Amino acid sequence: MNKKKNSPPGAIGDLDEAAARRRRVITLEQSVLEENDLVANQNRALFKSHGLYVINLISSPGAGKTSLLVETLRCLEGELRCAVIEGDQQTAHDAQRIAETGAPVVQINTCGGCHLNAAQVRKALEHLPLAALDLILIENVGNLVCPSSFDLGENEKTVLMSITEGEDKPVKYPLAFRLARLMVLTKIDLLPHLRFDLDLCRSYAYRTNPQIEILETSVFNENGLDSWIGALRKRVIR
Repeated sequence: MNKKKNSPPGAIGDLDEAAARRRRVITLEQSVLEENDLVANQNRALFKSHGLYVINLISSPGAGKTSLLVETLRCLEGELRCAVIEGDQQTAHDAQRIAETGAPVVQINTCGGCHLNAAQVRKALEHLPLAALDLILIENVGNLVCPSSFDLGENEKTVLMSITEGEDKPVKYPLAFRLARLMVLTKIDLLPHLRFDLDLCRSYAYRTNPQIEILETSVFNENGLDSWIGALRKRVIR
């Protein structure tokens, strides 16, 4: 009776099994992204049919997405018809803040998921008056990695970065900045109190994406808000 001999660690059999696992993971990732892209394209067609402009806001946790959205909605009230889709792992705290502005808002809780996907957005759209809107702002889950890889059907991605995060975020998380047309630096009012090199941050951003537009904003002293609101107007009123 032949007995299978135990292979030492790192033997050919172990390497083959590890390679097979990697292939299965890659295949699964490709399948997930392909299914997501199919729904994203359906979302995109729906947005186009209603004449909607849709922006996917991506940032680290605490960069100030919700605060910027609240001020944005107040500034655009009576001018552009806006709605918000809020993505968080748990709670409806941010959606409650948005609702206080009077804008339509739908909360998506991912229950541990690190990003929104196109199917979740498609479901949220069922609760919005699409025919009565001009602009949808999607606040993605706070994360600079996973949200960058998932198309939601948006017209463009905007990446937010607080100056409290350090200058090198654009080179540490290049995909988010490479895919974004607009980079919004937030909490710029704190600049005198931080060791933050603004020129170095800009150089990192342009190294990652030479075409990116950079805006400096603060919701506390309203610095730069006019530029941000102007950028939205240009995109929607066309």
